[in-house]
Amino acid sequence: MKPWKFELIMKPPAKPLTEGPVWDGEHIYFTHIQASRIMRYDLQSGDITVAREGTDRTNGLCYDAKGTLFGCCSGGRSIVRFDADGKNSVIADRLDGKRLNTPNDLAVDRKGRIWFTNPVNSGNWDKDSKMEVEDMSVLRCDPQPDGTYTTTRATFDTTQPNGILISQDQKTLYVAESGYKKGIARELRAYPIKDDGSLGTYTTLFTWGEDYRDIHRGIDGMCLDIEGNIVATNGWELAGPGPMITVFSPSGRVLETHPVPAIRPTNCCFGGPDMTTLFVTTTQGHFFKAQTDRVG
Repeated sequence: MKPWKFELIMKPPAKPLTEGPVWDGEHIYFTHIQASRIMRYDLQSGDITVAREGTDRTNGLCYDAKGTLFGCCSGGRSIVRFDADGKNSVIADRLDGKRLNTPNDLAVDRKGRIWFTNPVNSGNWDKDSKMEVEDMSVLRCDPQPDGTYTTTRATFDTTQPNGILISQDQKTLYVAESGYKKGIARELRAYPIKDDGSLGTYTTLFTWGEDYRDIHRGIDGMCLDIEGNIVATNGWELAGPGPMITVFSPSGRVLETHPVPAIRPTNCCFGGPDMTTLFVTTTQGHFFKAQTDRVG
């Protein structure tokens, strides 16, 4: 295993917290949450520019199979579609008539269904905001013939879901259970996706344990390599092995670990002409890249 050397592309801004990196075949886009911006990194020139403003603390980003960009708008408590004409179209902002919490991360399957986590991130919404949806679950938005979406609760056993990912064969939903309440384990879970879109009983692929005093940080964001392995940001400075990129097999076996030179990595994606460069964001606002021996 060759160590991955992380190169700093962007220093932390005055308002930190970068997230949601995605590759569109030419550029890397990532969110600067507190500045309500989507940034664009040009691999050819090395320039980082503002691609979009006024995103209301958008967190995770994801493209669908048609190349349409969707995001988790934490401040707006919604899932939005970023249209080519510059408009931000709200896809979902309620569940059973109640306002969403702070949508965090999302994945779009080949049927166009949007799966997203709906925890409460207190730093990403207004101080006077109140929780209306009592649970913190994974939700699913199903596209309808008229262009609208219906929103359905998909999990009934999560307490603070974070990163989310769909397997290449579209049969498994990977979910990072990442809360810190006493007695609740931080886990990487695999839910079987049934034909009707509902989820079966999950399998725990990896656990960081239930002892809140150890304060091990589980997974934040994750992506896939071409072999179906899960490449995840996890760890922090307070306990455990430290800030890390961990590569898990689909069965949960740890294949590799790579230390990240930041306190808390948030998310990652592969990009570049041969899809072997990993791009990483952090809570401090860094933007890193590392040449790897894996293909995204």
